[in-house]
Amino acid sequence: MWTPELKKISQIQFGILSPDEIRKMAVTKIITADTYNEDGTPIEGGLIDRRLGTIEPGQRCKTCGNQVGDCPGHFGMIELARPVIHVGYAKSIIYKLLRSTCRACSRIILDSITNKNYHKQMDEFAEKEDLKSASELIKEIIKEAKKKAECPHCSQPQYKIKYEKPTSFFEETPEGSVRITPSEIQKRFEGIPTLDLRLLGIDAHHSRPEWMIISVLPVPPVSVRASITLESGVRSEDDLTHKLVDIIRINQRLRENIEAGAPQLIVEDLWELLQYHVTTFMDNEVAGIPPARHRSGRALRTLTQRLRGKEGRFRGNLSGKRVDFSARTVISPDPNISINEVGVPEQIAKILTVPERVTEWNIEEMKELVMNGPNPDIDEKKGVSQSGSNYIIRPDGKRIDLRFVGDLNKTAEMIDQGFIVERHLRDGDMVLFNRQPSLHRMSIMAHEVRVMPGKTFRLHLCVCTPYNADFDGDEMNLHVPQSEEARAETRVLMRVQEQILSPRYGGPIIGALHDYVSAAFLLTRKKTLISKEDVWQLLLAGNYDAELPKPAIAYPEEFWTGKQVFSLLLPPDVNVTTKARTCRKNELCKNELCEYDSYVYIRNGLLLSGVIDRRAIGADESESVLHVVVKDHGSDRAREFLDSLTQMLLEFLSHEGFSLGYSNVNLPDEGKKRINMLIEEKENAANDMIEAYRRGELEPLPGKSLEETLEMRIMSILAKARDSAGRVANDYMGISNSAVVMASTGAKGTQLNIAQMAACVGQQSIRGERILRGYRKRALPHFKKNDIGPVARGFVRSNYRSGLSPTEFFFHAQGGREGLVDTAVRTSTSGYLQRRLVNALQDLHVNYDIIVRTTEGDVVQMKYGEDGVDPMKSYHGRPVDIDTVIEEIISSEEN
Repeated sequence: MWTPELKKISQIQFGILSPDEIRKMAVTKIITADTYNEDGTPIEGGLIDRRLGTIEPGQRCKTCGNQVGDCPGHFGMIELARPVIHVGYAKSIIYKLLRSTCRACSRIILDSITNKNYHKQMDEFAEKEDLKSASELIKEIIKEAKKKAECPHCSQPQYKIKYEKPTSFFEETPEGSVRITPSEIQKRFEGIPTLDLRLLGIDAHHSRPEWMIISVLPVPPVSVRASITLESGVRSEDDLTHKLVDIIRINQRLRENIEAGAPQLIVEDLWELLQYHVTTFMDNEVAGIPPARHRSGRALRTLTQRLRGKEGRFRGNLSGKRVDFSARTVISPDPNISINEVGVPEQIAKILTVPERVTEWNIEEMKELVMNGPNPDIDEKKGVSQSGSNYIIRPDGKRIDLRFVGDLNKTAEMIDQGFIVERHLRDGDMVLFNRQPSLHRMSIMAHEVRVMPGKTFRLHLCVCTPYNADFDGDEMNLHVPQSEEARAETRVLMRVQEQILSPRYGGPIIGALHDYVSAAFLLTRKKTLISKEDVWQLLLAGNYDAELPKPAIAYPEEFWTGKQVFSLLLPPDVNVTTKARTCRKNELCKNELCEYDSYVYIRNGLLLSGVIDRRAIGADESESVLHVVVKDHGSDRAREFLDSLTQMLLEFLSHEGFSLGYSNVNLPDEGKKRINMLIEEKENAANDMIEAYRRGELEPLPGKSLEETLEMRIMSILAKARDSAGRVANDYMGISNSAVVMASTGAKGTQLNIAQMAACVGQQSIRGERILRGYRKRALPHFKKNDIGPVARGFVRSNYRSGLSPTEFFFHAQGGREGLVDTAVRTSTSGYLQRRLVNALQDLHVNYDIIVRTTEGDVVQMKYGEDGVDPMKSYHGRPVDIDTVIEEIISSEEN
């Protein structure tokens, strides 16, 4: 069997095809714009000529004799009646060469001594392989050459060259502006000596400048522009073929007119039209000319469009591809699985396979999987099908599809060591799970499969934060690693538990949220007492199977505090001192006597005081209880802690009950009265400010005009009105109110949301200012002209509970619209910025000496991050957490 000789590529040389090379490369000359005969066979010398390759199954190529799968396709050529400019080189090279070479003798417009000096410098840079300096020198040479008004070699005067997009060049002669035709440019370029080209940055052995003027156009093979047959039986040709038809027709007309001796004006018009068609064949998005369109009005997708952009050849087919062994469906929550797991629908598990090699240790198991086949029986315990298999690959490489095997038992007996069985996904398999956009490392993580009934992927709620996922219709992708090495890598490096700490700031990005945070607060507050039966129910849900501590209350009945129950799930040597989010920053907060129980004090794994909320166990919270568990006890213990805690908290919440209703945001009459008085007071203050401004008594702020000062003062007064009203509402609602619990613990929402629901929505703003635009001298026609009072300029004094008035609603919608537009604009801007940063920085790496280098070995940073600290291993940016070390020493001495 023939095997190709493998060699390592040492370098790649790019060049431009010369007309002779194009002629040698071409297998036929394309002379007619027609494609098929009346009987449906391709016309010889047409654009679908059989010598250009074949796209029809069963037909053989007339050049290489191969069929569709093996024929690479072959180029043809069109001899142009007149040369045209290649649009890709027009401004970047042709324009520069015309300005720096002589119009008569084609030499570079530099005297011999200067020429010699530049050659010497170029030799030095070539010896050192200093491309950057060589590039700078070429720019300097071109700048110097285009200054000259007369050629030092032939003494001919030089005229200014003017370039007009996309392919027109004019010479400003004393008689006026004269167009330089492509033929003249080609003639000029043919005369440029090889040595002069070297100074202009062109290697004449691979690219002569006259080759940038196209006189022979290569015609791409049929395989590049395959035609498709529509349902109606009509053939639809590719956009490139349509464009080539236009080029051939115009080229034919131009040749006929030249041969018939037509007037110069007609010839020039047709020549210009040929230039347009060749230009749009190369690039159909050139500035300055209309794009070529299909009969339907759609712009044609020509050569450049096939390569450029997100859907182009590089980004669409080379850097990013469609892949096999992947699945995509909607995600839904499942609080009963581990953070490490992903629930996979049975339907998907039967299609995606894992190749497993048959060995002496697993041969019986593999035989059973083959006997189960592609559609195994239901496993009564799990409620899903047993694991089966779809294919067998024999040692000789032959693949057997088990869907079409009559006797599976017989096939199973045939299996021996060295066979590969492609079995169904089953519980415990490692898979990659991804949600787009993939913005950071934790957007793709490895999960263990849990095959489940249903049609959605199931995800633990704690893992939503790193994926930025929610369950309002989000879809996610799943990929199955196909080799043992890949599975080992995913298990060790990419498992969810290894990603709990974020590389951005070193804190946990996976942690409790929403229900879990509210439940933790309700469980650990002072008044929570739990009976023995309920304690065991909670601990059963939390997978705790050790002994119970002594009850906090022993008589008349035994009761345990929520703090005790929480402590049972903590590792025994955890020491943390922190403040909960409920802290009001009072003097008493500094010790265990805090009236809000906000001083969290954990010693040797026992929660002695304080409530547990988002600050202690939440995602995005550094130096929390969860952070300490991950840092000091590793990812396995952290996963156990999170799994057990979330299960237990959910069990507690389902017994305790937690809901939010209209009554939660309904205040007593006294509260409403106080809020109205506060708002009126602030509105009056704003109106007084306006009166002072009108009387000329307002003092401007430093660096601000009177109008700006007035606006800033009014915004400040009205912001205080909303905040004060919110505080009053909060006081009347109390800490036991569900809305307040959610906001103060960090489970969901903020104090601002409560203020807007129960007290006052507040001032609406656009670009940080009050709503000043609208009708002439007023924002809406319902107000007097020149009214700049709070209500007329977007202050919403109502709240969501009582509802907004029509004008308030309109202002509120304006503010909301700005938010939506801003989000849409910011997304694309930040996405493009990240893409550019990733491409710019992707060659940087950190060596074992902590120095950041490029792939060429250039030093970018002497020490990674200037301190050499990995954020994931740091304590919120600090290499060592001294406070925790001291606490541990004190704790061990107390013991």
